[in-house]
Amino acid sequence: MHGENHILVVVNVYKKMSGAGKTVCVTGASGYIASNLVKLLLQQGYSVKASVRSPNNTAKVGHLLKLDGAKERLHLFKADLLEDGSFDSAVNDCDGVFHTASPFLTGTADPQKELIEPALKGTLNVLCSCSKASSVKRVVVTSSIASVAFNTRPKNPEVVIDETWFSDPEFCKEMKWWYVLSKTLAEEAAWKFAEEKGMDIVTINPAMVVGPLLQPTLNTSAESIVNLLNGSETYPNSSLGWVNVKDVAKAHIQAFEIPSANGRYCLVESVVHYSELIEILRKLYPSVQLPEKCADDKPFAPTFQVSKEKSKSLGIDYIPLEQSIKETVESLKEKNFLKL
Repeated sequence: MHGENHILVVVNVYKKMSGAGKTVCVTGASGYIASNLVKLLLQQGYSVKASVRSPNNTAKVGHLLKLDGAKERLHLFKADLLEDGSFDSAVNDCDGVFHTASPFLTGTADPQKELIEPALKGTLNVLCSCSKASSVKRVVVTSSIASVAFNTRPKNPEVVIDETWFSDPEFCKEMKWWYVLSKTLAEEAAWKFAEEKGMDIVTINPAMVVGPLLQPTLNTSAESIVNLLNGSETYPNSSLGWVNVKDVAKAHIQAFEIPSANGRYCLVESVVHYSELIEILRKLYPSVQLPEKCADDKPFAPTFQVSKEKSKSLGIDYIPLEQSIKETVESLKEKNFLKL
Protein backbone atom coordinates (compact mmCIF):
# COMPACT_ATOMS: atom_id res chain seq x y z
CA MET A 1 0.00 0.00 0.00
CA HIS A 2 2.81 2.37 0.93
CA GLY A 3 4.23 2.29 -2.59
CA GLU A 4 0.84 3.01 -4.14
CA ASN A 5 0.29 6.02 -1.89
CA HIS A 6 3.68 7.36 -2.83
CA ILE A 7 2.82 7.05 -6.54
CA LEU A 8 -0.47 8.89 -5.92
CA VAL A 9 1.35 11.75 -4.21
CA VAL A 10 3.83 11.98 -7.08
CA VAL A 11 1.01 11.93 -9.67
CA ASN A 12 -0.88 14.68 -7.80
CA VAL A 13 2.22 16.85 -7.55
CA TYR A 14 2.86 16.31 -11.25
CA LYS A 15 -0.76 17.19 -12.08
CA LYS A 16 -0.36 20.44 -10.20
CA MET A 17 2.86 21.13 -12.09
CA SER A 18 1.31 20.64 -15.53
CA GLY A 19 3.11 23.78 -16.69
CA ALA A 20 6.62 22.71 -15.73
CA GLY A 21 9.02 23.69 -18.50
CA LYS A 22 6.40 25.74 -20.36
CA THR A 23 6.38 29.51 -20.82
CA VAL A 24 3.18 31.48 -21.36
CA CYS A 25 2.30 35.14 -21.67
CA VAL A 26 -0.58 36.87 -19.83
CA THR A 27 -1.58 40.30 -21.15
CA GLY A 28 -2.98 42.92 -18.77
CA ALA A 29 -1.57 40.80 -15.97
CA SER A 30 -2.39 43.17 -13.10
CA GLY A 31 -6.16 42.99 -13.77
CA TYR A 32 -8.70 41.03 -11.73
CA ILE A 33 -9.06 37.84 -13.80
CA ALA A 34 -5.45 38.02 -14.98
CA SER A 35 -3.99 38.23 -11.44
CA ASN A 36 -5.87 35.08 -10.45
CA LEU A 37 -4.74 33.42 -13.68
CA VAL A 38 -1.07 34.32 -13.06
CA LYS A 39 -1.37 32.92 -9.51
CA LEU A 40 -2.71 29.58 -10.79
CA LEU A 41 -0.19 29.37 -13.65
CA LEU A 42 2.70 29.87 -11.21
CA GLN A 43 1.19 27.25 -8.87
CA GLN A 44 1.13 24.82 -11.79
CA GLY A 45 4.79 25.34 -12.59
CA TYR A 46 4.55 27.63 -15.62
CA SER A 47 7.00 30.42 -16.34
CA VAL A 48 4.92 33.55 -16.94
CA LYS A 49 5.76 36.57 -19.07
CA ALA A 50 3.29 39.16 -17.81
CA SER A 51 2.54 42.29 -19.78
CA VAL A 52 1.51 45.42 -17.87
CA ARG A 53 1.47 49.10 -18.72
CA SER A 54 3.82 50.17 -15.92
CA PRO A 55 6.12 47.34 -14.75
CA ASN A 56 7.90 49.66 -12.31
CA ASN A 57 4.75 50.85 -10.56
CA THR A 58 4.80 48.67 -7.44
CA ALA A 59 1.37 49.95 -6.37
CA LYS A 60 -0.05 48.23 -9.47
CA VAL A 61 2.18 45.15 -9.82
CA GLY A 62 3.33 44.51 -6.23
CA HIS A 63 0.64 41.87 -5.64
CA LEU A 64 1.97 39.85 -8.59
CA LEU A 65 5.55 39.96 -7.35
CA LYS A 66 4.41 38.52 -3.99
CA LEU A 67 2.83 35.39 -5.54
CA ASP A 68 4.38 31.97 -4.84
CA GLY A 69 6.88 31.21 -7.58
CA ALA A 70 6.99 34.80 -8.85
CA LYS A 71 10.63 35.31 -7.86
CA GLU A 72 11.75 32.39 -10.00
CA ARG A 73 9.23 32.30 -12.86
CA LEU A 74 7.45 35.65 -13.32
CA HIS A 75 8.84 38.26 -15.72
CA LEU A 76 7.13 41.60 -16.24
CA PHE A 77 7.03 43.26 -19.65
CA LYS A 78 5.87 46.74 -20.58
CA ALA A 79 3.21 46.73 -23.31
CA ASP A 80 0.38 48.97 -24.46
CA LEU A 81 -2.78 47.76 -26.21
CA LEU A 82 -2.72 50.66 -28.66
CA GLU A 83 0.94 50.45 -29.58
CA ASP A 84 1.75 48.33 -32.65
CA GLY A 85 4.21 45.54 -31.96
CA SER A 86 4.46 46.32 -28.25
CA PHE A 87 3.61 42.68 -27.39
CA ASP A 88 6.29 41.17 -29.65
CA SER A 89 8.89 40.61 -26.93
CA ALA A 90 6.29 39.46 -24.36
CA VAL A 91 4.92 36.65 -26.60
CA ASN A 92 8.25 35.67 -28.13
CA ASP A 93 9.31 32.10 -27.17
CA CYS A 94 5.97 31.45 -25.42
CA ASP A 95 4.08 28.15 -25.82
CA GLY A 96 0.77 29.88 -25.25
CA VAL A 97 -0.72 33.33 -24.77
CA PHE A 98 -3.64 34.42 -22.56
CA HIS A 99 -5.02 37.72 -23.80
CA THR A 100 -7.01 39.16 -20.88
CA ALA A 101 -6.20 42.88 -21.27
CA SER A 102 -9.36 44.89 -22.07
CA PRO A 103 -11.02 47.77 -20.22
CA PHE A 104 -14.24 47.05 -18.30
CA LEU A 105 -15.96 50.34 -17.45
CA THR A 106 -19.64 51.03 -16.96
CA GLY A 107 -19.61 54.83 -17.22
CA THR A 108 -17.58 56.40 -20.00
CA ALA A 109 -17.37 59.87 -21.56
CA ASP A 110 -15.77 58.64 -24.79
CA PRO A 111 -16.70 54.98 -25.44
CA GLN A 112 -14.80 54.82 -28.73
CA LYS A 113 -11.53 55.91 -27.13
CA GLU A 114 -11.95 54.34 -23.68
CA LEU A 115 -13.54 51.01 -24.56
CA ILE A 116 -13.86 50.13 -28.23
CA GLU A 117 -10.38 51.04 -29.49
CA PRO A 118 -8.41 49.36 -26.69
CA ALA A 119 -10.56 46.21 -26.91
CA LEU A 120 -10.57 45.93 -30.69
CA LYS A 121 -7.17 47.30 -31.65
CA GLY A 122 -5.58 45.70 -28.59
CA THR A 123 -6.87 42.23 -29.48
CA LEU A 124 -5.61 42.51 -33.06
CA ASN A 125 -2.30 43.90 -31.83
CA VAL A 126 -1.74 40.94 -29.48
CA LEU A 127 -2.83 38.39 -32.11
CA CYS A 128 -0.54 40.03 -34.65
CA SER A 129 2.42 39.59 -32.28
CA CYS A 130 1.35 35.95 -31.71
CA SER A 131 1.18 35.25 -35.45
CA LYS A 132 4.84 36.31 -35.73
CA ALA A 133 5.95 34.02 -32.87
CA SER A 134 6.30 30.48 -34.23
CA SER A 135 6.55 29.05 -30.69
CA VAL A 136 2.92 30.00 -29.83
CA LYS A 137 0.68 26.94 -30.13
CA ARG A 138 -2.61 28.40 -28.91
CA VAL A 139 -4.02 31.75 -27.85
CA VAL A 140 -6.76 31.87 -25.20
CA VAL A 141 -8.72 35.12 -25.48
CA THR A 142 -10.71 36.42 -22.51
CA SER A 143 -13.97 37.47 -24.10
CA SER A 144 -17.25 37.84 -22.21
CA ILE A 145 -20.87 36.74 -22.06
CA ALA A 146 -21.29 40.32 -23.31
CA SER A 147 -20.41 39.11 -26.80
CA VAL A 148 -22.88 36.21 -26.57
CA ALA A 149 -26.20 37.21 -25.00
CA PHE A 150 -27.11 40.72 -26.18
CA ASN A 151 -29.39 40.62 -29.19
CA THR A 152 -33.09 40.92 -29.97
CA ARG A 153 -33.86 37.27 -29.13
CA PRO A 154 -36.32 37.04 -26.23
CA LYS A 155 -35.07 35.97 -22.81
CA ASN A 156 -37.08 34.14 -20.17
CA PRO A 157 -36.42 31.40 -17.59
CA GLU A 158 -36.93 28.69 -20.26
CA VAL A 159 -34.42 30.17 -22.72
CA VAL A 160 -31.00 28.50 -22.73
CA ILE A 161 -28.18 30.63 -24.11
CA ASP A 162 -25.18 28.71 -25.42
CA GLU A 163 -21.99 29.20 -27.42
CA THR A 164 -23.89 29.47 -30.73
CA TRP A 165 -25.41 32.82 -29.68
CA PHE A 166 -23.80 36.10 -30.72
CA SER A 167 -24.49 39.64 -29.58
CA ASP A 168 -25.71 42.03 -32.25
CA PRO A 169 -23.47 45.12 -32.65
CA GLU A 170 -26.29 47.23 -34.15
CA PHE A 171 -28.59 46.41 -31.24
CA CYS A 172 -25.77 47.28 -28.79
CA LYS A 173 -25.23 50.66 -30.47
CA GLU A 174 -28.96 51.37 -30.34
CA MET A 175 -29.04 50.54 -26.62
CA LYS A 176 -25.76 52.44 -26.00
CA TRP A 177 -24.21 49.35 -24.40
CA TRP A 178 -20.63 50.37 -25.12
CA TYR A 179 -18.81 47.76 -23.06
CA VAL A 180 -20.92 45.01 -24.64
CA LEU A 181 -20.17 46.45 -28.07
CA SER A 182 -16.42 46.59 -27.36
CA LYS A 183 -16.29 42.90 -26.38
CA THR A 184 -18.51 41.87 -29.32
CA LEU A 185 -16.39 43.67 -31.91
CA ALA A 186 -13.13 42.44 -30.34
CA GLU A 187 -14.24 38.80 -30.37
CA GLU A 188 -15.56 39.03 -33.94
CA ALA A 189 -12.22 40.49 -35.04
CA ALA A 190 -10.29 37.77 -33.18
CA TRP A 191 -12.11 34.94 -34.97
CA LYS A 192 -11.70 36.62 -38.34
CA PHE A 193 -7.96 37.18 -37.79
CA ALA A 194 -7.44 33.60 -36.55
CA GLU A 195 -9.23 32.21 -39.60
CA GLU A 196 -7.15 34.30 -42.01
CA LYS A 197 -3.86 33.37 -40.32
CA GLY A 198 -4.75 29.75 -39.50
CA MET A 199 -4.21 30.42 -35.79
CA ASP A 200 -5.48 28.19 -33.00
CA ILE A 201 -7.53 30.38 -30.66
CA VAL A 202 -10.10 29.63 -27.97
CA THR A 203 -12.32 32.22 -26.26
CA ILE A 204 -13.53 32.18 -22.66
CA ASN A 205 -16.83 34.04 -22.19
CA PRO A 206 -17.51 34.60 -18.48
CA ALA A 207 -20.46 36.48 -17.00
CA MET A 208 -19.98 38.85 -14.02
CA VAL A 209 -16.85 37.59 -12.29
CA VAL A 210 -16.69 37.61 -8.48
CA GLY A 211 -14.58 35.97 -5.78
CA PRO A 212 -11.32 36.96 -4.07
CA LEU A 213 -9.49 40.10 -5.21
CA LEU A 214 -5.72 39.94 -5.50
CA GLN A 215 -5.17 43.38 -7.03
CA PRO A 216 -5.22 46.51 -4.81
CA THR A 217 -7.85 48.35 -6.87
CA LEU A 218 -11.60 47.83 -6.98
CA ASN A 219 -12.74 46.15 -10.21
CA THR A 220 -16.13 46.77 -11.82
CA SER A 221 -17.83 43.44 -11.01
CA ALA A 222 -16.77 43.53 -7.33
CA GLU A 223 -17.90 47.16 -7.20
CA SER A 224 -21.45 46.05 -8.03
CA ILE A 225 -21.41 44.07 -4.75
CA VAL A 226 -19.88 47.01 -2.82
CA ASN A 227 -22.69 49.27 -4.04
CA LEU A 228 -25.33 46.97 -2.54
CA LEU A 229 -23.58 46.89 0.84
CA ASN A 230 -22.59 50.54 1.12
CA GLY A 231 -25.98 52.00 1.93
CA SER A 232 -27.58 52.10 -1.52
CA GLU A 233 -31.35 52.75 -1.33
CA THR A 234 -32.23 50.59 -4.34
CA TYR A 235 -30.91 47.66 -6.36
CA PRO A 236 -30.76 47.54 -10.19
CA ASN A 237 -33.55 45.93 -12.17
CA SER A 238 -31.41 43.47 -14.05
CA SER A 239 -30.68 39.77 -14.20
CA LEU A 240 -27.07 38.76 -14.71
CA GLY A 241 -24.96 35.64 -14.82
CA TRP A 242 -22.26 35.22 -12.16
CA VAL A 243 -19.13 33.06 -11.92
CA ASN A 244 -16.17 32.70 -9.54
CA VAL A 245 -12.84 34.13 -10.68
CA LYS A 246 -11.06 30.90 -9.65
CA ASP A 247 -13.25 28.89 -12.06
CA VAL A 248 -12.52 31.45 -14.78
CA ALA A 249 -8.75 31.19 -14.20
CA LYS A 250 -8.94 27.39 -14.25
CA ALA A 251 -10.98 27.40 -17.47
CA HIS A 252 -8.31 29.51 -19.20
CA ILE A 253 -5.57 27.02 -18.32
CA GLN A 254 -7.69 24.00 -19.26
CA ALA A 255 -8.56 25.64 -22.59
CA PHE A 256 -4.84 25.91 -23.27
CA GLU A 257 -3.87 22.44 -22.01
CA ILE A 258 -6.66 20.26 -23.42
CA PRO A 259 -5.79 19.59 -27.08
CA SER A 260 -9.44 19.17 -28.14
CA ALA A 261 -10.57 22.49 -26.61
CA ASN A 262 -11.95 24.71 -29.35
CA GLY A 263 -14.29 27.60 -30.11
CA ARG A 264 -16.01 29.52 -27.31
CA TYR A 265 -16.80 28.60 -23.70
CA CYS A 266 -19.57 30.36 -21.77
CA LEU A 267 -18.80 30.44 -18.04
CA VAL A 268 -21.82 31.06 -15.83
CA GLU A 269 -22.57 29.36 -12.53
CA SER A 270 -26.03 30.89 -12.20
CA VAL A 271 -28.18 33.71 -13.51
CA VAL A 272 -30.02 35.71 -10.86
CA HIS A 273 -31.96 38.94 -10.60
CA TYR A 274 -30.42 41.54 -8.26
CA SER A 275 -33.31 40.90 -5.84
CA GLU A 276 -32.01 37.32 -5.42
CA LEU A 277 -28.50 38.64 -4.88
CA ILE A 278 -29.88 40.79 -2.04
CA GLU A 279 -31.45 37.65 -0.50
CA ILE A 280 -28.08 35.84 -0.59
CA LEU A 281 -26.35 38.83 1.05
CA ARG A 282 -29.13 39.06 3.68
CA LYS A 283 -28.65 35.40 4.55
CA LEU A 284 -24.85 35.75 4.81
CA TYR A 285 -24.81 39.14 6.59
CA PRO A 286 -28.12 39.49 8.47
CA SER A 287 -27.07 42.61 10.38
CA VAL A 288 -26.14 44.66 7.29
CA GLN A 289 -28.52 47.28 5.95
CA LEU A 290 -29.38 46.29 2.36
CA PRO A 291 -31.51 48.05 -0.28
CA GLU A 292 -35.19 47.14 0.08
CA LYS A 293 -36.55 48.24 -3.26
CA CYS A 294 -35.85 48.02 -6.95
CA ALA A 295 -34.54 51.05 -8.87
CA ASP A 296 -37.68 51.18 -11.04
CA ASP A 297 -41.32 50.05 -10.99
CA LYS A 298 -41.08 47.95 -14.15
CA PRO A 299 -41.51 44.18 -14.03
CA PHE A 300 -38.31 42.40 -12.98
CA ALA A 301 -35.90 41.73 -15.85
CA PRO A 302 -36.37 38.03 -16.65
CA THR A 303 -33.74 35.50 -15.74
CA PHE A 304 -32.53 33.01 -18.33
CA GLN A 305 -30.28 29.98 -18.46
CA VAL A 306 -26.76 29.58 -19.81
CA SER A 307 -25.69 26.12 -20.89
CA LYS A 308 -22.92 24.58 -18.75
CA GLU A 309 -22.41 21.64 -21.07
CA LYS A 310 -19.40 22.88 -23.00
CA SER A 311 -17.62 24.39 -19.99
CA LYS A 312 -17.99 21.08 -18.13
CA SER A 313 -15.77 19.52 -20.83
CA LEU A 314 -12.98 21.74 -19.44
CA GLY A 315 -13.45 20.03 -16.08
CA ILE A 316 -15.11 23.04 -14.48
CA ASP A 317 -17.12 22.05 -11.40
CA TYR A 318 -18.63 25.42 -10.55
CA ILE A 319 -18.19 27.07 -7.15
CA PRO A 320 -21.76 27.90 -5.95
CA LEU A 321 -22.82 31.56 -6.15
CA GLU A 322 -23.39 31.89 -2.40
CA GLN A 323 -19.79 30.85 -1.70
CA SER A 324 -18.52 33.20 -4.42
CA ILE A 325 -20.42 36.13 -2.90
CA LYS A 326 -19.07 35.32 0.57
CA GLU A 327 -15.49 35.15 -0.78
CA THR A 328 -16.00 38.49 -2.54
CA VAL A 329 -17.34 40.27 0.55
CA GLU A 330 -14.63 38.84 2.83
CA SER A 331 -11.96 39.91 0.34
CA LEU A 332 -13.49 43.40 0.03
CA LYS A 333 -13.48 43.74 3.84
CA GLU A 334 -9.87 42.63 4.03
CA LYS A 335 -8.88 45.27 1.45
CA ASN A 336 -10.92 47.97 3.25
CA PHE A 337 -13.36 48.53 0.37
CA LEU A 338 -16.17 47.68 2.80
CA LYS A 339 -16.78 48.72 6.37
CA LEU A 340 -19.16 46.09 7.68
